[in-house]
Amino acid sequence: MDEDDAAHGARSLSPGRGAGRPGVAVGLGDSARLALWFSAWCAGTASLDEARDAVVGDDAAHDVVGLPGRDEPVPLILALGALRAERATAAGLALPEPGDPLGLGGPAAFNSEALEVGEAVVLDGADLGLVPFRAGAGVVWRCLPASSRRQLPDLGEADTGLRRALPAVADELAALDVGRWRPEVADELMALRRPTSLAVPPGTGARQQRMLALAARCRTIVELALEDDGGAVTASEADRRRAALLPLDRAARRAVVAACSHPFDR
Repeated sequence: MDEDDAAHGARSLSPGRGAGRPGVAVGLGDSARLALWFSAWCAGTASLDEARDAVVGDDAAHDVVGLPGRDEPVPLILALGALRAERATAAGLALPEPGDPLGLGGPAAFNSEALEVGEAVVLDGADLGLVPFRAGAGVVWRCLPASSRRQLPDLGEADTGLRRALPAVADELAALDVGRWRPEVADELMALRRPTSLAVPPGTGARQQRMLALAARCRTIVELALEDDGGAVTASEADRRRAALLPLDRAARRAVVAACSHPFDR
């Protein structure tokens, strides 16, 4: 069972009701982009300018505070060089949630800030981490001590887990008549059959690209489906909907962490 099965289940949600609806933006978060492009720069598959531009995107600016020996905020492009000087050799991703410290290895101060935001970057070789905070039209990254010795999802297991989670969630959402109150969710499930192109660095493995595209869309589905708990007829239906989505959210987060932390593995 795969995304075709999930899309098949989506047809019973509310066929055609999302026709003509504008597409929902699907992409990677700040930390995922930084982890991928920093690793690519370290590996020599992307230039420093390319990495900076890919991370900043349409934002006004990205700055880093708390760099070792620096009291003032540092523009991202200079901060990346400073982190290399701290012997960072690659970057990995953390996407923690309460009760699931996915990608974190401590210490407590770093874990707490990462958990507050729901994402962070861990730098291999430097025992440093970066936590993003949105500031107006830009991002401020807070640099903290962070252990790079942490448990990460296996790439193959994460891939399999995501594919297994999709059909069951699609069937459960169909049973809950999700299309009646969230046609966008049905649209996104149907869109699983179409390829999604994400901006990833050169050299990123084909499996990692596919995992990231699928997981990013799944995370969009979860976000949309949980956006309005008042859409359910009863509180028990709201609880059932949340319970149905949690396995997909967990599987999608594990897939993104695995792909971003092992971007070049074959």
